Amino acid sequence: MTANNESPKIMYMVIIAGRKQKDRLLTALSGKGCRIIHTFYGKGTANPDHSLDSIMHEENKVLITFLVSGEESETIFNMLLTDFNFAEKDTGIAYVIPVDKMSY
Repeated sequence: MTANNESPKIMYMVIIAGRKQKDRLLTALSGKGCRIIHTFYGKGTANPDHSLDSIMHEENKVLITFLVSGEESETIFNMLLTDFNFAEKDTGIAYVIPVDKMSY
């Protein structure tokens, strides 16, 4: 939160999901006011033989990062829950980091 208890105007958002969802996620994010979108590929380290509720078992991952307004970040979280089923096991995880200051 900022000093006057307003939500930060800019958020750095991170989404980690199965690589198969990359194109669909990027298409959905394109109309949401996201800026400076980066896509990274990774390989998960979870052992599929261990059944942990909080770990995605698909080995190939995509990590998508971008800047977005605080208001739009809530819209994106809701989209991930409803359209991408992020509330269910093995679908994805997303979080935001508030950006108080930026220089470029």
